[in-house]
Amino acid sequence: MSHSEKYIANNDRYNSAVSYNYCGKSGLKLPKISLGLWHNFGDVDDADEALSMIKYAFDNGITHFDLANNYGTPYGSAEKNFGRILKEHLRKYRDELIISTKAGHEMWPGPYGDGGARKYLIASLEQSLKRMQLDYVDIFYSHRYDPNTPIEETMGALSDMVKQGKALYVGISKYPEDKAREAYQILRKNGTPCVIYQGKYSLLSREIEQEVLPLAAEQGVGFIGFSPLAQGVLSDKYLNGIPENSRAAHSYGFLQQKQLTPELIERIGKLNSIAALRGQTLAQMALAWCFHRKEVSSVIVGTSSVKQLQDNIDALKNLQFSDEELWQIGELGGRM
Repeated sequence: MSHSEKYIANNDRYNSAVSYNYCGKSGLKLPKISLGLWHNFGDVDDADEALSMIKYAFDNGITHFDLANNYGTPYGSAEKNFGRILKEHLRKYRDELIISTKAGHEMWPGPYGDGGARKYLIASLEQSLKRMQLDYVDIFYSHRYDPNTPIEETMGALSDMVKQGKALYVGISKYPEDKAREAYQILRKNGTPCVIYQGKYSLLSREIEQEVLPLAAEQGVGFIGFSPLAQGVLSDKYLNGIPENSRAAHSYGFLQQKQLTPELIERIGKLNSIAALRGQTLAQMALAWCFHRKEVSSVIVGTSSVKQLQDNIDALKNLQFSDEELWQIGELGGRM
């Protein structure tokens, strides 16, 4: 059996290290680790490695694949490439998959390719379905709050997607607490309750703990965190300088060299020491730490290799933290 053929041959994938949480008070279960296709799945990336990561993820119990209309370079290419992989390798497993996508940020030129308007959201979902060769997605998100569009219009579009059978569930991402509360109320009134909130969460980005997480728990909404490794900062990658091919080495992107201050590197080094005492890599500890909050249903990892993905999955082998560890991590965490 070849390296590629051994994937999707594992009938024990649901007995793997990846376990599942209910998403809020819904009946939907999500794997604790979800695979994000923001990076490394576009046309400019290694197609063979992308295929291997998706196969490995599924064969090891990761059933949720998170996309957005503008993921990949160029925009839309992550969805297109995922759709091809799905058709050629995973089509018969469609009912074992949770596929999510989003719209809300810039996707195409002109006045109708950005924001929260009904025209943009519905057109974007139609395009996403065509790129992925799907009849429906499992979760569709409003990717951001748009202050220029009435929230009733945005939520009405999401509700209609469910009623039309083009999305099974809907969610919101990066909404401020007050607007999230409005969104939850409108969607519930429409008969299509919000099942999930997606937000940035890591031990270096904890702002959502104050309002977003408590509100989600109050409303019975699940939470899924993105950037749990803070764009790779919460790994051993930057402890000894900036690697040539790392995200921080590029002039573009969300992680810039100037953010990697000596003070931050010192804190990362101390966190790495705590992880070592736990028998984990820093990345594994950072992922495991996210689950110390019971509101967290899943975290989205973005990996560049099967080896990295395997390392991330292994984080689930030790999710227990002592009070002392949580205090030490809390002292070293906070903001970047």
